[in-house]
Amino acid sequence: MTTGTASWLPLSPGERSVAIEVLVHGPLSRTDLARRLNLSAGSLTRLTKPLIESGLLVEVPDGGTAEETRQGRPSQPLDVVAQSRSFIGFKITGDMVYGVVTTLRSDIVARHDRPLRTHDPEEVVALLGEMTDELARAHPGLAGIGIGVGGRVEDRATVGESPFLGWRDIPLAALVEERTGLPVVLENDVAALVEAETWFGAGRGLDRFVVLTIGAGFGYGLVLSGRRVPCVEEDGGFGRHIIIDPSGPLTPDGERGSAVSLLTIPSIRYQVQAATGREHTYEEILALAAAGEPMPARVVDEAARALGTLIAQIAHFVMPQKILLAGEGVGLMDVGGATVEAAVRAHRHPLAAPVALETKVSDFHDWARGAAVLAIQVLVLGAAQG
Repeated sequence: MTTGTASWLPLSPGERSVAIEVLVHGPLSRTDLARRLNLSAGSLTRLTKPLIESGLLVEVPDGGTAEETRQGRPSQPLDVVAQSRSFIGFKITGDMVYGVVTTLRSDIVARHDRPLRTHDPEEVVALLGEMTDELARAHPGLAGIGIGVGGRVEDRATVGESPFLGWRDIPLAALVEERTGLPVVLENDVAALVEAETWFGAGRGLDRFVVLTIGAGFGYGLVLSGRRVPCVEEDGGFGRHIIIDPSGPLTPDGERGSAVSLLTIPSIRYQVQAATGREHTYEEILALAAAGEPMPARVVDEAARALGTLIAQIAHFVMPQKILLAGEGVGLMDVGGATVEAAVRAHRHPLAAPVALETKVSDFHDWARGAAVLAIQVLVLGAAQG
């Protein structure tokens, strides 16, 4: 469904390293690029020549962008043409499919969402195909599709298990590829978000970086030496077994006092309903807590203290340069931020370095963007991330 992408592939390991460095950190001068990759001038010239000839890299004027020119002197910086290719990212939840189109640098240029009325795999594939058709009409240069789902994903191709969708062993990537004619990469949604933040977001350029997500579920991602650390149990419900407070609440979806029982939106709603006999949305609970309503305030305060305790423990063992808190549940910080910070301080050595905590107010389009980044990594650059 695209023209010219095949001319970029396959990239040799050296060419891939150059392309990724420029994509993530460019524009870069040849001198800077050689220093970053520990290459001689001759080796760099050998590696960049085919990338320039194929159109993946271009020379730009100092301070300029790749879109401004495709001409230049050898001394000019190298950059990618961000608009040269487009990618679709889909985030599938229990009741919606969120879609985005991004540039080669993951900038979102279009959004397209549709309700998910059934979890039947054939119907979901048909819906993804329809959404792709609509997006392709406005963005004819599509190079590939990335899909993020909550649950266990195998070989970036099969949904091994997804509690949100009730799926087991669904070869989603192959089914969508057959329907759309575009190459498809599938990944756990938290892993995709971590990759996006590592390449293009809060973790860019960091050696040690952690992502925590709270929302419908609980997610954790670890980056060491600039690369995400994959794990077999990724988003396989391990948050139910991370015990923060052994005497904490017991909820239907987690062990007593677990990260899931204390921090996820369904558990917080469950606790408030059990205590008050009334159902409230998450946003209503936060507003009631901020207004001083006793039970919502107690539940939110307990969640905030648990989050601070968890952040402190992560800081102890991982020593990250930054922890990013993301997901649809980060509104907890608006109400309980001071409690979170106090709990972090209480559980850290007095002389310990402050924890660099960044909160990202995000929606499901950020998760879809993460899936698109997987497509950029795997389909265009052939990068074997994870």
